[in-house]
Amino acid sequence: MVRPAAIRTWLGSVDEQIAALALGLMMLIPLIEMVMRPFLGSGISNAPVVVQHLGLVLAMFGALAAERHGHLTSFGSHDGNKGLTPAWRLAQLLAALVCGMLAYASWQFVSTERDAAHTLAYGLPVWTLQACMPLCFLLLGFKLGLRSATGFRLRHFGSAMAPCIGIAMAGQLEGTSFAAWPGLALLAAALVAGAPIFAVLGGLALLLLFWSEGMPLASVALSHYQITVNPSLPALPLFTLAGLIFARTGAAQRLGNLFVILFGGGVRGSVVAVALLCSFFTAFTGGSGVTILALGGLMLPLLNNAGYPEKKGIGLVTSASALGVLLAPSVPLIMYAIVARVPINTMFLAGALPALVMVLSLLIFGGFLQAKGPTNPAVARTSNATLGNALWLAKWEIFAPVVAIGSLVSGVATPMESAALTTAYAVITQLVAHRELTWKTFFACLSDAAQIIGGVLLILGMALALTNFLIDAGIPDAAITAIQNLIPSKEIFLIALVVFLLFAGALMEIFAAIVVLVPLLLPVAQSYGIDPVHFGILFLAAMEMGFLCPPAGMNIFFASAMFGKPLRTVAASVTPALLAIFVGSLLIALVPALSTALPAFFGLVG
Repeated sequence: MVRPAAIRTWLGSVDEQIAALALGLMMLIPLIEMVMRPFLGSGISNAPVVVQHLGLVLAMFGALAAERHGHLTSFGSHDGNKGLTPAWRLAQLLAALVCGMLAYASWQFVSTERDAAHTLAYGLPVWTLQACMPLCFLLLGFKLGLRSATGFRLRHFGSAMAPCIGIAMAGQLEGTSFAAWPGLALLAAALVAGAPIFAVLGGLALLLLFWSEGMPLASVALSHYQITVNPSLPALPLFTLAGLIFARTGAAQRLGNLFVILFGGGVRGSVVAVALLCSFFTAFTGGSGVTILALGGLMLPLLNNAGYPEKKGIGLVTSASALGVLLAPSVPLIMYAIVARVPINTMFLAGALPALVMVLSLLIFGGFLQAKGPTNPAVARTSNATLGNALWLAKWEIFAPVVAIGSLVSGVATPMESAALTTAYAVITQLVAHRELTWKTFFACLSDAAQIIGGVLLILGMALALTNFLIDAGIPDAAITAIQNLIPSKEIFLIALVVFLLFAGALMEIFAAIVVLVPLLLPVAQSYGIDPVHFGILFLAAMEMGFLCPPAGMNIFFASAMFGKPLRTVAASVTPALLAIFVGSLLIALVPALSTALPAFFGLVG
């Protein structure tokens, strides 16, 4: 007999169930399509578009799950005392009100699509899946409203009233115009107080639409819809899922053993192994914070046992975990390709050499190779037989990048199919070959991937709405004229760009920065004759510094929690890495061939 408590638990996590189901189908449908095509000539009706709309379902319900687990990104995400202050509660109340307005805007968009009567596949109307947007924004408003007050009655009154007031305001104010500065000040205060970033960006986009008379609020929902159903976007959650599967099994241990044996057991060998492994692992997990949590407990003891100073070891693991964004199949790399409309396989090839440059810069200019200590004789005397054994044990993990990159670059699979193939490869190897992946762990990976991507896509959708407004307002054209008058030299512009991105990375979450800044800065860079591929690699390389700088530098917060050290200790340990990454970014900026040579060799750039 099923207990009522179990039923309540299941109902309480229904958002996770729906998001996990959507992600699972996003993996299975492309695989079925790839198998059916050679034999039947066709597969599932309209399969790519179905998968894209499953991405919309994943994004919305994943965001609900992320809110329930406290994973929605905010300016005060890592400050545990924020939730105790009245300012924080007021910020949640404002976010709930914005969610109500977004629910109204989304329903306006869905109503238009319902009237158009488009079908997705097998007669299913498209609007039935699009309807998850107003539903989930409304539910988000209720949940954020619950956080805004204490006391049972007051909390439930606030949860119900805040989004409803937002809906009423949106209906009354649409088509009107008014001064924007009071709303801007309120949103800025809410951001600092700890409101979710997506709500601040969404509120800003709505405010600017109110300010510019005649713009429909549905355009905000349209922007969110456009990015969540982008043809290449399913690669993001699928590659993230594959990385989490590797992180939750023994893959990290096997790769760690292999890298240490390959580079020796002394201090320098261990340092090189840790730097390369952390970079490699971040490319697959989709987040440097995941790498710190997955590898930190393995890598820091390894460095300590080799005689490496603990503080420098913390700095190395924390900073090296930020370098993987240039390596395929990194999520930011894919995100840039989507926003800049550059082929994903081109960006995968373009990032390889610059990633190596960044690792070398970290080791050399960061001073991480300078520390000396006794050689670990147990590893230094490793025989060829032991190396062969380590290679054999890690063979499935070593082959994973070949599956991911090879299937895409060779043209065998689309980005969506390549990601689904890589995820299936991770599941099969860890479930069947190593027998380390349980179904419980697999569902946890599905849920975590959905939460990560749901929270990210909320930010991206709102950021795109804001960016579209800025583009329509002619901001990029004005920026081109102003910057060219101020900076006549291409080289000086590149240096100034690296400095600017250092500060941008410290203040903005990387995905929001990609969606907001790339459409504004890329036209400026192209006016100087800078290739979009070169600009993209430079942009991501410079943004790596932001992972290590407060207040948005998430790596130092993850490392503080992982290693049990104060934030100031971790921040001090990564300070040399900031200089090293800055130098590496300058090298990438001033030597374009580092980014374009490999794509040019394969005929992907001119």
